[in-house]
Amino acid sequence: MLMNAGRGSGEVARQHVSQLVACGNEVVFMHPGMGRGVPGAVNVDVPLEGVTPVHEYLPSAGDGQKAVSTMSYGEAMGFLPPYEAALEAHIHDVDIVVGHHANLTAMAVARVCQEAGKPYVLFLHGTGIEPRHHGGYDDGLWDEIAAAIQGADGLLVTTDYVRDTLVRPMVDVDLHRFLVLPCGIDMEEFHPARAGDAAERHGLPHRYVICPGALTAVKGPQNVVEASKEYSDLAETVFIGAGELMDELKAELGDRGRFLGFVSSEDKAQLINGATLLTAAPEKKEHFGIIYAEALAGGTPCVAYEGGGVHSIVTEDVGRLTPRDPASLGKAIRRLLVDDGKRERLAENARPWALAHFDTVRLGVELDRWLRGLSSEVEAAGG
Repeated sequence: MLMNAGRGSGEVARQHVSQLVACGNEVVFMHPGMGRGVPGAVNVDVPLEGVTPVHEYLPSAGDGQKAVSTMSYGEAMGFLPPYEAALEAHIHDVDIVVGHHANLTAMAVARVCQEAGKPYVLFLHGTGIEPRHHGGYDDGLWDEIAAAIQGADGLLVTTDYVRDTLVRPMVDVDLHRFLVLPCGIDMEEFHPARAGDAAERHGLPHRYVICPGALTAVKGPQNVVEASKEYSDLAETVFIGAGELMDELKAELGDRGRFLGFVSSEDKAQLINGATLLTAAPEKKEHFGIIYAEALAGGTPCVAYEGGGVHSIVTEDVGRLTPRDPASLGKAIRRLLVDDGKRERLAENARPWALAHFDTVRLGVELDRWLRGLSSEVEAAGG
């Protein structure tokens, strides 16, 4: 169960559904605005009227959406019945339930599962729990969310940063109840041998530094534009993505690089696979950072800001993490551009590291095994 269709968390949930279907499970997938759903799953729409509840940092939040962390207790509780009704309709046919976000879905899953005597797991995305660190959520509402977390049979997070810095300071949960499961990468799509002809079609040089992501301040493209001053004589910087900063950043970047705007998912993968280096410098510390895992799968070393969960992806063997300022970032990129031997060794290490840690097939098997184990433990205990 997912609180809304989502972008980041939604893609993680859809990936989990696909992984579990591939492992031979029947999976019921539910959230508001289902659309086509996930092939192979039983896709169930959660009918909501009016505003859609969202977590604090959903990029597309607008007039039709409202963050639960800003709602009163009564307003938030008014959204629960549709989620509970959707789950109640299927609860007796399932062995275990996975709810995404420390939010309304955690409460709905906990209530229905406890009533039906079913085990449940909560995927604690950092974006759902982070607002509480800044005073968000009505206290009564947060108490119920925290109780749902404490009552879960297992907890999923993408990195130890989310577990140790965001979750456990807010909710006292033992370490043994967590599974740290990174986001998975399609190892066929992101592959050193699959650079294709995208760079040629877009008129790019042989060497380029790529920066994928929305052109919004929080994503930090302005920091990469500034950093490019340190190495522009060695390589262009290529930005893929769009956003309100496009015109301003174009003027600032000048002839040090170019902006390609939105590109197809196929072109995105090829451009990352073919890049000399990948970089990003978001203002906010990232909880995971999937673009880095994608780059490493494609054999492309990464240079990025330190902090958050990125250290679990980018190590000294496959890239560089720098202090959170553009000059440090740019100088680290320059050092790798001038040292072909070092950069090539990082590239050689990148693919094996990604295969060992981010292969979506392997991670799906791990998730399946963990969920089956939890379900068996509860059944053996008479739950």
